[in-house]
Amino acid sequence: MSRITPLRREDLPEFDDLWRRFEESTGYVPNSLLTLAHRPDILRAMAEISKAVNAPGEVAPELKRLMAHVLSRTAGCQYCAAHTAHAAREWGMDDAKIEAAFEYETNPMFSDAERALLSFAQGAASVPNAVTDADFESLREHFSEAAIVEIVAMIAWFGFWNRWNDTMATELEPNPRAFAYTHLAPSGWNVGKHA
Repeated sequence: MSRITPLRREDLPEFDDLWRRFEESTGYVPNSLLTLAHRPDILRAMAEISKAVNAPGEVAPELKRLMAHVLSRTAGCQYCAAHTAHAAREWGMDDAKIEAAFEYETNPMFSDAERALLSFAQGAASVPNAVTDADFESLREHFSEAAIVEIVAMIAWFGFWNRWNDTMATELEPNPRAFAYTHLAPSGWNVGKHA
C-alpha cells in the first residue's frame, strides 16, 4: 500500500492536459503522479522535464524504455521496472526482447548498439555508479554525443522515479502489473511493496 495517498485526478482539474496525455499514451494516470500532485509546483516541473526527456530524439523510444527497464530493475524499483517494460511493449518492443533484457550480453537478438546501451544503463543504475571510460567509449561507437546526452538524461530521469516510487511504495496500476506478472515474474520480478 502506498505510503502517501495519491490524490484523485478529479480534484486536480489544472492538470487535465497531463492526465489526458498519460491516458492517451498508457491508458491510465500513474499513481506516482497522483502522489506527486500533493506538491503541484513539483509536478508541473517534473511534467516539463518529462516532455523534454521523452521528446523524439536520436534514440528509438522503445529502446529508451527498454533501457529504463534495465536501469529500474538494476536499481531495484519494481514499480518502475513494471512500468518501463510495459511501456517498451506499448512503443513496439518485442515481448521476447523485454523478457530477455538481462541476457543482452549473450542473446543474439540484441545488436552491438543495444548491448552497449543496456550495459551502460546497468552500470549507471548501480550504486556506486559503475560506468567506466570503456563503457562510455563503447556507447560512443554507436551513438552521437547528442544521443548520449539523451540517454544519460533518461537515466537520470528514471533515477528520480526509482527513488520516488520505491520510497513511497507507490501502488502499481493494473496494466503494468498484469504485463509484469506475465512477462517479468518468470525472471524474478515481484510486486513487492507496490501491491
